[in-house]
Amino acid sequence: MPFRPAPRYALPLLTAASLSACVAPRGGSPDPVPATPAPPPAVQPVPQPPAAAPSPFAVKPVTPNATESRGGTYRVVSGDTLRRVSDKTGAGSEAIARTNDLHPPFLIRIGQRLKIPAGRWHQVGSGETGIAIARAYGVEWQRIAELNALEEPYILRTGQRLLLPSTTEVDRMSMEERAAAFDLDIDDLITGGEPALAETARPAKPVSTAPRTTPLPATEAVAAAQPFSGRFDWPLQGSIKRGFGSFGSGRRNNGVNIAASMGAPVMAAADGVVAYAGSDLSAYGGLILIRHSDTWTTAYAHASELLVSRGQAVKRGQTIARAGASGHVDGPQLHFEIRQGAKPVDPLAHLPKRR
Repeated sequence: MPFRPAPRYALPLLTAASLSACVAPRGGSPDPVPATPAPPPAVQPVPQPPAAAPSPFAVKPVTPNATESRGGTYRVVSGDTLRRVSDKTGAGSEAIARTNDLHPPFLIRIGQRLKIPAGRWHQVGSGETGIAIARAYGVEWQRIAELNALEEPYILRTGQRLLLPSTTEVDRMSMEERAAAFDLDIDDLITGGEPALAETARPAKPVSTAPRTTPLPATEAVAAAQPFSGRFDWPLQGSIKRGFGSFGSGRRNNGVNIAASMGAPVMAAADGVVAYAGSDLSAYGGLILIRHSDTWTTAYAHASELLVSRGQAVKRGQTIARAGASGHVDGPQLHFEIRQGAKPVDPLAHLPKRR
């Protein structure tokens, strides 16, 4: 759920009442004038949670610029680099490398003939996210990620060309498929939620572990924490309401749901960096994603309060949220996931066994 500011405490207003003259009773002294009430003690300022920052995929809309490449072959000339060949042919440099079995540092030779893959390509602009690109073309981001064989850490680069579904494939999409293209899941945030960087730029370093820091600007990509021990701890103590895997009629749980009391502290399962903190995924309510390396990510959902912000470094056991019942659940609980890349794995296989 969105961050809620702590309640402001209003100081009582003291109104001046006019005092009428007191007439002393016969044989007695005048009634004493009531003393002016002492001012109430000063109210200490209540710490405020970090201001909710817009998600990177909601900041910069993408203008479609897709071009068609007919494919074929290209003969390398003096001064060519793989990126320059990409610019000349319109095909993605990564796709050209895969097609020609080229590996880092992607050296090419004068006179070499390269196979150029055909397709429809979008050239990534500065700050664009995969999610925003997919929405601009009305297709699912996971389909684009699949076509381009994207891998960790899923950082796009300005000028990079992404292969899109063909116009024929898009034209054949049903109304349901077109609507589903705008539905987001955790794997979308992991693989397509970061803004594109310049070709040689590096993701932003984590900020202090101190709570309530300013969120990382949506124009900067989050760097993974390094190194990572590979060890996870329980984020919350409670019984398992639902385990990992299939349940019901074809549904699947990508993590475990742990029973909790409202407001119970939710702790980081390992050292890492907050990659997402918000409520853009309505089913999950208040959601936090923590990157522990370029490979491992943990997710914490249904929080009633988020205590960290994007780009903030966190330590194992640090309280990052308060448990709640936000999203599509019927009571207080924590939905907890461990993902290797974008693939969810059974958390119980990676958590300490309970006694």
